[in-house]
Amino acid sequence: MDTARVAVIFSMKAEGVGAVPKVAAPIPPLSSPALVSEAIPHILFDMATDVPTILATSGGYREHDRLRFQFAGLLHYAVDLSGASAGVPKVCNVGTASGDDPRFQMEMSEAGRLAGFNLTHLSLFSMPNLDDIEGHLMAQDVVWVNGGSVANLLAVWRVHGLDEILRRVWAAGVLLAGVSAGSICWFDGGTTDSFGPELQAVTNGLGFLPYGNGVHYDSEDRRRPLVHRLVADGTLGTTHCTDDGVGMLYRGTEFVEAVSEQAGKGAYIVCREGDSAAEERLETRLLR
Repeated sequence: MDTARVAVIFSMKAEGVGAVPKVAAPIPPLSSPALVSEAIPHILFDMATDVPTILATSGGYREHDRLRFQFAGLLHYAVDLSGASAGVPKVCNVGTASGDDPRFQMEMSEAGRLAGFNLTHLSLFSMPNLDDIEGHLMAQDVVWVNGGSVANLLAVWRVHGLDEILRRVWAAGVLLAGVSAGSICWFDGGTTDSFGPELQAVTNGLGFLPYGNGVHYDSEDRRRPLVHRLVADGTLGTTHCTDDGVGMLYRGTEFVEAVSEQAGKGAYIVCREGDSAAEERLETRLLR
């Protein structure tokens, strides 16, 4: 593993704008952007994105000559999508998948300072660090979820009711994004090393996006064959995959475009055809 990849992926390999009113009941799944107004017609949120938006990635970081890493194109793109560029962007880092590692939180804070973001952290270990989790997340421009164990992330989120909070935050217009485990979590499932060195399927994702998800598609040899096998046998449905440095953008539940921090990288859609899987490569738009 080269030093750039160590700096970017390291801990991921195991996989306010004023007061905002709260939604009284869970928001139902949104099958299209048009359903947002039907789901929350009585709430006016001061949010920049007019439809629920997710950026699911295998990147977001790059080397820095003084810090352990700095934010790369995908994380800056998430902020741009949120419409926060006119002010100081508010980004909340969620590090549940790596156990809310304090050292990594410090490194994220330094990268956030360098980028000019107002970066905060939501920690759930050993207890939540915020009295009002939903209110804090509703006041953000971007919620960014880091990598680690997606299986542990999903379990801990559900214990704390964060799965339903995030659905409401998403419906309200806060942009959701993340890398590795922080990508897989938004989908029905994907491939993970949460259970050990041998990759396995995870099928209890949040399901905001009704697809499977494959991350690190070009850098870990076992990812692609497992995705193909799981799609072919029906364990995963149609699955969207990203090379390192690539993100896939969704408005509502619809895929919009694939973008990349690096030239020559791809995104992929893997579908079942009979008893096998067929893969389509998508061209990516290079971020500047």
